[in-house]
Amino acid sequence: MNIAFFLLPKQEVVCMTLDATLRQTLERMEHHRYTAVPILDHDGGYAGTVTEGDLLWFMKNNPGVTFEQTHKVKLSDVHMRLSNRPVRIDANMEDLIQLAKMQNFVPVIDDMNRFIGIVRRSDIMDYCEKVIASGVAPADNEMVAG
Repeated sequence: MNIAFFLLPKQEVVCMTLDATLRQTLERMEHHRYTAVPILDHDGGYAGTVTEGDLLWFMKNNPGVTFEQTHKVKLSDVHMRLSNRPVRIDANMEDLIQLAKMQNFVPVIDDMNRFIGIVRRSDIMDYCEKVIASGVAPADNEMVAG
């Protein structure tokens, strides 16, 4: 199975850049009701994933930063506690599933390490549910009808 079948393309993914402010990040996450979003570097590469917890820990550990001052703090100053590892678009399903066990989504990069989208854990679980229900594993080039 090609992981491209599961790819949510970059243009449909809520992402932040390293230059985004803490306030912009908080507001975007709140608006979309996300607990984590990918971060892109200046070249469009995957730079990491920021979580609500990362933002809360930053504010706790920097008591001088009030909510009113969050527009002054760049996302690049926030320490990311978890390392959401990406997969390359040509990775195999086993690699994807291994990462999805630990991450809500798996960032996907191309052969030049540019971010091209994500695969959501829920989509992988839906696929696995259909395979189990059908009792037949699909061939490498086909999807289970849904």
